[in-house]
Amino acid sequence: MRSNKKIAVVIPCYRVSRHIKEVILSIPAFVDHILVVDDACPEYSGAIADEIGEQRVRVIFHEKNKGVGGAVISGFLKAVELGCDIVIKMDGDGQMDANQIPILILPLLAEQADYTKGNRFHDFTALKSMPKIRLLGNSVLSFVVKATSGYWNLMDPTNGFCAISYPALCELKLDKIDKGYFFETDMLIHLNLINKVVMDVPIAAIYGNEISNLRIRNVLFSFAIKAWKGLLKRIFYKYYIYDFNMASIYFLIAIPLLVFGLAFGGYRWNMGILENSENNAGTIMLAALPIILGIQFLLQAINIDISSIPKKSADSYRSDHIMSFANKKRSEKSFSS
Repeated sequence: MRSNKKIAVVIPCYRVSRHIKEVILSIPAFVDHILVVDDACPEYSGAIADEIGEQRVRVIFHEKNKGVGGAVISGFLKAVELGCDIVIKMDGDGQMDANQIPILILPLLAEQADYTKGNRFHDFTALKSMPKIRLLGNSVLSFVVKATSGYWNLMDPTNGFCAISYPALCELKLDKIDKGYFFETDMLIHLNLINKVVMDVPIAAIYGNEISNLRIRNVLFSFAIKAWKGLLKRIFYKYYIYDFNMASIYFLIAIPLLVFGLAFGGYRWNMGILENSENNAGTIMLAALPIILGIQFLLQAINIDISSIPKKSADSYRSDHIMSFANKKRSEKSFSS
């Protein structure tokens, strides 16, 4: 793959000593810089990467663990310093196939997207290798992230195999983005607020004997809170600060109606139980009608939000073009620099 663009790969490292060497050696020759971020790894993954002798590798050491987001941001900042045109984020656990990097960055090279994310759900055959409980969890989580970020067009928004262009990276306020496990979602929220185009790219995931450092039970509640805050933040800025349209009005009408209907209905239902009495039809309608109208207005606002996904002026770079390129590249054994 030949390009006049300077390309970097950022690899956050924490407890990936078993895989980091293989990951680095698998990165195609056309990549100019491999930025390994040792996030205070107790297994000294950064030192292992440094000992490989690969000239493109630069290791960034954190004295204290900053989380995956903090590690990636350190890599992003270094890539900006090096003047890289495209920056790719890969995990160091071997789940991502480096040979698919050309597919991932194709929309960026064609200037049809500002940010691309791998989509593991496109290839049904490849999905068979994904653990069933993980597949179900990813499906539910993907819907939550879609609603939170506003990128309803993404099928696999939680995927960490992604690439970003230099202009988009410079425009982002990296210091405001979550440094922990919420990083991927918060990236999308901030990209939506600056109206950047995000595109899905079909990528097959690799599942082997890697061990995840994320404990779902420990972060589920806090993730839900952060997602809710992120959603409110996006709606507030997008529909009341940066713009004001019919979705803004629908939200303003829907929320009070829903709150009143649910609060009044709950109150009357509770009073009916305590007093052992039935509410009359008028009281029931007084609670039900605001809820029904509120849901209708909310659906209209969501419909406008879905249609407001950032797009390039020429919305012609369809997924079938990417698939055609992907199939061609997968048939090749290697990529030339």
